[in-house]
Amino acid sequence: MPIDVTLRWDHLKRLTGPLGLYEHALYDVPRTACGYTTDDNGRALVVLARAEPTGVDPAPYLRHVLGSFDGRRLLLRRRSDGRWLSEYSDDAQARGLWGLGEWIGSGRGSPEAERVFEAGLRLDSGHPRANAYMILGVAAASRAGEVDWDRRILGRLPRPTRGRWAWPAPRLTYDNARIPEALIRVGALAGDDRAVSDGLRLLEWLVEEEMGDGHFSFTPVAGRGPGDPRPGFDQQPIEAWAMADACHAAWEVDGSSRWAHAMVMAAEWFLGSNDTGVAVYDAGTGAGFDGLGPEGVNLNRGAESTLAALGALWRLVEARAMA
Repeated sequence: MPIDVTLRWDHLKRLTGPLGLYEHALYDVPRTACGYTTDDNGRALVVLARAEPTGVDPAPYLRHVLGSFDGRRLLLRRRSDGRWLSEYSDDAQARGLWGLGEWIGSGRGSPEAERVFEAGLRLDSGHPRANAYMILGVAAASRAGEVDWDRRILGRLPRPTRGRWAWPAPRLTYDNARIPEALIRVGALAGDDRAVSDGLRLLEWLVEEEMGDGHFSFTPVAGRGPGDPRPGFDQQPIEAWAMADACHAAWEVDGSSRWAHAMVMAAEWFLGSNDTGVAVYDAGTGAGFDGLGPEGVNLNRGAESTLAALGALWRLVEARAMA
């Protein structure tokens, strides 16, 4: 039985400005001068589409993502004065599309959201994580109806390799579990048993690789390769959220309780089940701390970390409801 946890939305609301979600915070104070990114506003839509909290207005996040589309690409960054910068990022575009896909899949889409979503999916990216985020958006949006997407995106997702190091790159880097999650979810959507099998095999390897002494010991910000010393720091909150979501996907298609157990363990990393034994989540405000170091947490509480905490802990709430 997962432990009891109550999600709080105070800090997310504090990070929200008139044009969307501010990217950074100094301790718990938004750094408004740093402006807004499409990454964070897309991820905000992911979390809100799933959790549906009362008292949190999603409109600024949705306006940011829709407003980032310049007719060709989704722009990365908007200044606090409202000016868009001419800067693109495959990851940012794909995270924005993921957010739109989740929003559409929740039944709250609009013609404009669907137009931007389908136009954005034309991105031809060579970046594995960007393709994974787009795939996750497609899988989510498909809950509300058929989505017109290019099946070649599935072919761009890397597959596990043979040998002891099954990861399809020399090192683990960031948001690692999103790759097997995307394989599992889109494989289930497309009826591609090979993709599901590859995703489960890659996730099984990743869970074992990221496991410490009875808890997850996630890849640090500098990455991890074969033989690197353990534990590594600083560990990033997005790894725990990605792992919780990926194990949830595996649980849905496989039904094995081991995936439910791993999902709960990944979420509990935020509650102190980690290498340092301290919480990476402020239960009083709902803030996520910006990293886990050998002596504790990074006391800044920005958008990425806060959304990661809320997104992962939402899986605990789900598991508790299903127990």
